[in-house]
Amino acid sequence: MQNERLLHHQKILAGSAGGIMETRIALFRGKGIRKTLHNDEWWFSIVDICNVLTNSADAGAYWRKLKQRLNEEGSEVVTFCHGLKLTATDGKMRETDCANTEGIFRIIQSIPSQKAEPFKRWLARVGYE
Repeated sequence: MQNERLLHHQKILAGSAGGIMETRIALFRGKGIRKTLHNDEWWFSIVDICNVLTNSADAGAYWRKLKQRLNEEGSEVVTFCHGLKLTATDGKMRETDCANTEGIFRIIQSIPSQKAEPFKRWLARVGYE
């Protein structure tokens, strides 16, 4: 589908070593999801995914609340998350909770959304490109 394709590709300076990290923005139903190569696999912005699946007015707050609930339940899902620097909407590099494809599959199981199944199919494609 046209709305579920890669929007563009960019290289940015990031990481503690100041090396070049490859980042991309992938589109799911017209909404951007930031992803970056980390340890030779794609890691996705969890806040962006919360935004896509929930249409929350504050996806960051939604993720913080979900993360707190998962921690309280003893879920190991949050241990799969890492803070990685991605370009924020203001153009600055900011640390953002990210997870690899496996971690994202586990997180979206905790998000009630009618978009979850189509998103899983989309993620199965773009998560390993």
